[in-house]
Parts: sequence; structure tokens; C-alpha cells
Amino acid sequence: MPSNYQKINRLYRALRVHYGPQRWWPARNSFEVVVGAYLTQNTAWNNVVRALGSLRRAGKLNVEGIRSLSVPALEKLIRASGFFRQKSRCLKTFVRYLDARHGGSLRRMFARHRGSLAAVHQLRAELLELTGVGRETADSILLYAGDLPIFVVDAYTRRVFLRHRLIDDDAAYEDIQTLVERALGGNGRCKTRSGDPGLNIEAQRDSARHFNEMHALLVRVGKDHCYKSAPNCDRCPLRKLLPKGAVRQRAS
Repeated sequence: MPSNYQKINRLYRALRVHYGPQRWWPARNSFEVVVGAYLTQNTAWNNVVRALGSLRRAGKLNVEGIRSLSVPALEKLIRASGFFRQKSRCLKTFVRYLDARHGGSLRRMFARHRGSLAAVHQLRAELLELTGVGRETADSILLYAGDLPIFVVDAYTRRVFLRHRLIDDDAAYEDIQTLVERALGGNGRCKTRSGDPGLNIEAQRDSARHFNEMHALLVRVGKDHCYKSAPNCDRCPLRKLLPKGAVRQRAS
């Protein structure tokens, strides 16, 4: 029987063949990714696009812009994203953190934590201490803004993996994350979080690229086929990989 690592690789290959490169995250620069990661919480992406557009038109979609805005002014610009009062305070908190710990530079923040998985998870721990940053938000910032090798687990990941019997109903976020990282890390380069001294920046970027694509592909197949209820399995590119006995829904 193939291992779960092998099964994940099969899912990955099937999705890549079917959908092609996803090239996530849709943003013009790293800071836009950070802002988008905050704004996408509890809202549809179309609302995030509207809020980002408001910030961009105002010339405030950058570190200096968020720093210079008053909270009420920021709330007005990101209102379309929902929960705008909470999100505006969280964005201001992030910029204060960036100023205090990394000289106001995302590039410096990420550069300090390359080359060691232990350093990546140290930065993750720092982000998780910030108001409004949960695991999915922190990991999105690390992967999509920082190009750091950490997998983002979301509802689509959990749903697809459950239906393919890769995880149990009560699987922890970090357990799912580690499962994917070990499956797609490449030649064992991302199989542990202990800070392998031989892990180089190119190896990290290679792993990050696969984690990026896998997450984006799972979102895509989740939206297209693996619905929360009444999944459309007949036309799903993963249909042939469903384990025996799994419920296979017909297309309506």
C-alpha cells in the first residue's frame, strides 16, 4: 500500500497536470500579500480586492502608507473587507512590530530567517504573538510574502484530505502541515523543523514553490469540485485517486 506521503504526491501531480501552474498569491509585492492575508479573514476575496484597490488608489498600500494613516482613515479605506475596525488595528500592530523588530523592512525580516527551518519557525512564533494573526494568516505571510518553506492548511486542504482518508476528523493543524511538508519537501530537505544546517536558500525556495502550488491547487479543486456538501466527484481530477469505499457523488 502506498504511504500517505506517496498519496499526497499523487494528488499533487494529478492537480498540476489538470490545472497547470497557479502562481499564487495574486499581489504586486510582498507587502500587498501581508495586507491581503489580514483582510481575507472572514470575507470573500472579491471584498479584499476592493479594499486593496482603495488603499492603492490612495497611495497607501505600502508600509509607510499604513504607518501614516490614522486608524479611522484606514478603517474607511478597508471597509469593503468587513470587520474593518479590527483589521485596521491589526494592520497598525503589524507595522509597529515591523518597525520595532526589523527596521520597517519586510525584506530584512524575511532575510534574517532564511537558511534554517528553526529560524522560519522562530519568525512564525513571533507573528503568532501579534493581534489578529492565527496560524493560517502567519503561514500565508511566510509562504506567499516571504517565500519561506511552510505549508498553509485551510478548510479546503482538510476537506480534500479527509475525503481521501489521509487524515482523521480531529487531525491537528500542525500535523496536517507536517504531513505535506514531509511529502513535498524534496530529498528530505524539509522533513524536520530542527534547523538542518545543510539546508540552503535554494532548497528552501524549491520547497516553498511546491508548498505554494499545492495549497493553491487544493483551493482550486475545493472550489471547483470538493464542495462542503454534495461534492462533484464525477468531473474531479482526483476522482480516480479516491480510496475504495469512498462516497463518489455524481455531477448534478
